[in-house]
Amino acid sequence: MEEKNSRRDTLKRLAIAGVALGTPMTLQSFTFKSDKNLALKGNVNHAVCRWCFDSIDLETLCIESKKMGITGIDLVGPKDWPVLKKHGLTSSMCNGAEINLVDGWNDPKFHETLIKNYTEMIPLVSKAGYKNLICFSGNKRGKDDETGWNNCVAGLKQIIGIAEKHNVVLVMELLNSKKDHKDYQCDRTSWGAELCKRLGSENFKLLYDIYHMQIDEGDVIQNIKDYHQYIGHYHTAGVPGRAEIDETQELYYPAIVKAILATGFKGFLAQEFIPRAKDKLGSLKAAITICDQ
Repeated sequence: MEEKNSRRDTLKRLAIAGVALGTPMTLQSFTFKSDKNLALKGNVNHAVCRWCFDSIDLETLCIESKKMGITGIDLVGPKDWPVLKKHGLTSSMCNGAEINLVDGWNDPKFHETLIKNYTEMIPLVSKAGYKNLICFSGNKRGKDDETGWNNCVAGLKQIIGIAEKHNVVLVMELLNSKKDHKDYQCDRTSWGAELCKRLGSENFKLLYDIYHMQIDEGDVIQNIKDYHQYIGHYHTAGVPGRAEIDETQELYYPAIVKAILATGFKGFLAQEFIPRAKDKLGSLKAAITICDQ
C-alpha cells in the first residue's frame, strides 16, 4: 500500500533552494521533551531525513536531534543550511540539483539540465563545508542495463571532474522498482556497483537504502559486505511499510549496523522511516538507540 505522504511527492515540493516542508509545529506538539542528551557509543554518525519529519519545523527538529546525538540532517538544500549551521548540524546529504526521481542520468535528454544544475550546486555544497550530493539514475523507459550504464557514464563524466575539484561526492540512490518506484533503473546493488566501476572515481558512490534493497533483492548484510567499497551513505526504514525500525518489522537493525561498521564505514546512517506513532520524536530517539552499535 502506498504511503499517503510518499517520498516522491515530498521531493517534488523541494525546490533547488531546499524549502522547508509542511506546516510547522511547535515543540509542545510532541510528547518527547527530554532535556537530557542521549548517551551514544560514538561508532555511528547518526542522521535523519528531513522529509520524514516534515510536520515538525526545522528549528525544533534540529534542537531535538542534537539531544539524541544526531549530527546530520539529510535532504536539505541551500535555503535551510543556515538553520543547520546555527545548531551545529551538517547537511549530511544535500539535494536540489536533481530534476526528480524519474528523470535522471540514464537518459541523454535530461543531461543538459542535470549538468547545469550539478555544475552550479557542487561548488555551493563545497563552500558550505558539506560533502554529499544526491543523484538518481531515473526510470528505464525501455532502456536495457547496458544502455543505462552508458548513458549515465556519458553524462556523469561531464561533471565528475568538478566534484573531484571541490571534494564533493555524488551519491546515487538505490531505490526499489518492485513497489515504490516502478521502472527505476538503479534498483540493485550490483547495477549501481557496475556504474561506480565504469566511472572509476572515488567521488561517485551509492546510497544504500536498506528499506528499498530489502524489498528488491534482500540478502542485505551479504550485499553490504560484497559492495561496501561502493557505498557512501545509508538510509533506514522498517519493512514492510517504511514505518519504525522496531520489533514490528522484518529487519533486525542491530545486526545490519554491526555489519556496516565491520566494513570500516565512516559515513552517515540516516533514519528515513515515516513514524506512525503519535510521539514522532520518541520514535526517532528509539531508532537512534537501536542503531547505536
